[in-house]
Amino acid sequence: MEPIETGETLIDKVYERVVEAIADGALLPGMRIRQGELATRLGVSRQPVSHALHLLHRQGLLRESGRKGFEIAPVDPERVAQIYDVRAALDGLAARRAAARRDAAALAELDAIVAAAGAAAGASALLRLDLAFHRALYRASGNPVFETMTGPHFPALARAIAAVLETEDYRARAWREHAEILARVRAGDEAGAEAAARDHARNAGETTARRLAELARAA
Repeated sequence: MEPIETGETLIDKVYERVVEAIADGALLPGMRIRQGELATRLGVSRQPVSHALHLLHRQGLLRESGRKGFEIAPVDPERVAQIYDVRAALDGLAARRAAARRDAAALAELDAIVAAAGAAAGASALLRLDLAFHRALYRASGNPVFETMTGPHFPALARAIAAVLETEDYRARAWREHAEILARVRAGDEAGAEAAARDHARNAGETTARRLAELARAA
């Protein structure tokens, strides 16, 4: 994890750094998080670290460990499947709304993300772009409630997504599906955009469940 630049929103940035480290495997399940060490590594005081860690605990990425301590929680495949089940419905509706609006600025943002994914190297970069695509799709819907409702669950999905993004054929398929969603939105095909986004979430959920089961058997 790299130090945080002065002027950034410290709690948010500590939170983001820890989520990224969990997702890319730098912080593994069972590893203890020490506030002082983390604050020193990130170049911030203990206060924003404490706030960020308590938020991650509420979201299920950390669990209590010893006196006032935390450790990285294990991945819960059932929880991941439940989130994807809800995401399928929400993403479908968001894509339908985005297709109805066809906002030029939103389409440009989605275009840029898909283009960046084509040039990205490594699962970590693709993970950030994957999450960025879905957040941009929610914004394209014109309804901020989509992002408000789904945002708290993205950290829980990050580790699961990272696991499947290690597989090259899944990476290619996922971005083909993203491109299809975008094409339907651009065309104003409301039903098609909804179906494409819903199917993408379902495919991602099924693939992730299989991958997590494989990793559990191999452990």
